[in-house]
Amino acid sequence: MKQPQSITTLPPSPDEERKSRIVRYLIAMCLRVVCIILCFFVQGWWLLLPIIGAVVLPYFAMIVANVGSGRQGGEVIRPGSVVPVARQVPSEDQP
Repeated sequence: MKQPQSITTLPPSPDEERKSRIVRYLIAMCLRVVCIILCFFVQGWWLLLPIIGAVVLPYFAMIVANVGSGRQGGEVIRPGSVVPVARQVPSEDQP
């Protein structure tokens, strides 16, 4: 007996995956903006931290945004094979 297809075994749709990548990139870019703003208020050696964050974050944001989501479904269970059906040709004696 075959197991029925479960929605939880399907991978995320391309739209869902794209949306999650956009959200992760947006969060990283918001952190970069915070680092840039902190550059105006921090003094001394502490100034290096927001500068490094503002310079390095775009690189890591692109890597994180382009990596597929870790949420992978299991193996997609396909339905059984296609069964050919003979075409019914109407006979001439039928109206």
